[in-house]
Amino acid sequence: MRRSIRRQLALTFIGLMALTVALSLLINNLFLEKFYIADKTKVIRNAFEVIAQAANQDNYTSEAFVEELNRVCTVSNVTVCVMDSNAQMRYESANGGRELEQDLYRYLFGQKEIPGQTMEETSEYVIEMVNQGRGESLIMFGRLSDGVSIIMRTPIESIRESVAVANRFFLYTGVLCALIGAVIFWLTAGKISRPIKKLSDISEQMVRLQFEAKYDGKEKNEIGMLGSNINKLSESLEKAIAELKTANNELMKDIEKKEQIDEMRREFLANVSHELKTPIALIQGYAEGLSEGVSDDPESRAFYCEVIMDEARKMHNMVQKLMSLNQIESGSEVVNLERFDLTEMMGTFLTSARMLADQNDMEVIMNDYEPCYVWGDRMIVEEVLTNYFSNAVHHCSGEKKIVLKIEKHDSVARVSVFNTGEAIPEESLPHPGEKFYKVDKARTREYGGSGIGLSIVKALMESLHQGYGVENYQNGVRFWFELEQCEY
Repeated sequence: MRRSIRRQLALTFIGLMALTVALSLLINNLFLEKFYIADKTKVIRNAFEVIAQAANQDNYTSEAFVEELNRVCTVSNVTVCVMDSNAQMRYESANGGRELEQDLYRYLFGQKEIPGQTMEETSEYVIEMVNQGRGESLIMFGRLSDGVSIIMRTPIESIRESVAVANRFFLYTGVLCALIGAVIFWLTAGKISRPIKKLSDISEQMVRLQFEAKYDGKEKNEIGMLGSNINKLSESLEKAIAELKTANNELMKDIEKKEQIDEMRREFLANVSHELKTPIALIQGYAEGLSEGVSDDPESRAFYCEVIMDEARKMHNMVQKLMSLNQIESGSEVVNLERFDLTEMMGTFLTSARMLADQNDMEVIMNDYEPCYVWGDRMIVEEVLTNYFSNAVHHCSGEKKIVLKIEKHDSVARVSVFNTGEAIPEESLPHPGEKFYKVDKARTREYGGSGIGLSIVKALMESLHQGYGVENYQNGVRFWFELEQCEY
């Protein structure tokens, strides 16, 4: 459990107040009486100096001397009696000076009734504390060089009682003041601790990475500065954490991308190895057969050579396509956008493409379209169309029809190549475009396909930043791509 700073401050204040009261009472008990006696001693010493000065100037009878001595006696409660060298009384204070005359004689002749405690003694005077039945008093007896004798008395009998009363009064007032001070301090401490508590709550939210709360205090002191700095710290932490999350997200993407690249690299190497293994094995086998003279028949040797050349051609085509794909994906080939007539380009392409279809007894259908101008790289578009058409020829079956279409959708023109035959399995639809992916590996092997053609299409269309895709129909498959139309 956390301890309230308000309670700690209040308890500290009350403890200090209690300690102050107790220490004051102790000091009063130990030193107040001594201080009082020392003060009284100083009073009669000062009075002695006044009388000594008057004696030096022989001013006993002057009004100024009498007035000054009367003031000292009245204010400081001092009784004074002064006698000259002829035993004549020069001054007797009105508050009992005549009573001291007998005591003065007894001091002069060494006949003191009650011995006293000597408090101070010099060559001119002696100060004693005596108890004459009327309570304790300080008595000074002095004798000047010209024979003037002085006796003074000041009572101190009530000092101890006064100290006790003062201590009791101080205790009551001290406790009362401490209680009042504690209440005032409790209220004041609440005002001080409230913003500190608020800052503590804000810091707890910051620990939980919640930076919405802000300190809105208007104090001009250190607490206000602390609140302002915490607000700045909160903003800085929020910004730093956001940047860190962004960097972490990018790092995760980079790691994922690296993993994908590593996986693609491993897959690529495995696929290349697989694709090259069969033709290399065939070439090696037939070459060894020719070398060892397995057959002397000219037709067999010609067949062996034809197989070797056919497999070498397939390897060459695959390597060429891989090099072409690598150039496209690396972005080393420049895309030259131009305005051209898509209808005219497809008509020209179809003239040469029909020969391939006729060789395979396939029907190629394309309606007559009005001119359709688009933006694109003509060579790239022809390459995409060639790959789509070649793919359609190799997978065409059933009615053996290939249909080419141009469709306009808003600001794009869509070119599609449809071929009758078996549909692509649903689980394989996302994969065309991946390197070396083959839906039917046995059939692909028959016509020497490498699985790279559609990968080239994907890379080419991405270089143009245009859409492409594949769709299944009941009687066949349609591949399509889009180009931006030109309005003029």
